[in-house]
Amino acid sequence: MTLDEFKIIVFPVNNILYRVALRLLGRREEAEDIVQEAFLRLWSKRKRLHEYRSIEGLAITITKNLCLDKLKSKGFQATVTLTGQNLHINEQTPHSSLEATDQMEIIHQLIDELPDQQKLIVHLRDIEGLGYEEIADITGVTVNALRVSLSRARRKVRDQLLKIYHYECQGS
Repeated sequence: MTLDEFKIIVFPVNNILYRVALRLLGRREEAEDIVQEAFLRLWSKRKRLHEYRSIEGLAITITKNLCLDKLKSKGFQATVTLTGQNLHINEQTPHSSLEATDQMEIIHQLIDELPDQQKLIVHLRDIEGLGYEEIADITGVTVNALRVSLSRARRKVRDQLLKIYHYECQGS
């Protein structure tokens, strides 16, 4: 595979890899480094890329594994970062727009508090819009286990969100 072919085939997944790394690590600089490392690993596999069913899935798997290795390494402390997230909110009033933005920030924080595997599954399904089979290939879990994990993660986020709003309503 030539450099031009590599650019055409692999570079389009750059944004997805960055978002996955940013979601898992919480730091822009770390996410950028991980994406670079993932591209280096893909480049080293360039002669065998045609053997893979989904280059995007391979790229996401490599990125996920690099992030998990980084999270396990000594001295790394993940931080919650919501900058750079594009929140598309089409509300009519500034007040309702601000409320929706605040709610999205809370949801992102709650997702960031999930275990790494659930965080990745929620991100790939709900943010990236990947199918269950693709996510199962990336994460190495069965589709049934994936559905269960996704359901539990969503329920946990929903329950935590309800607790927060219930507490706010009592305080008013």
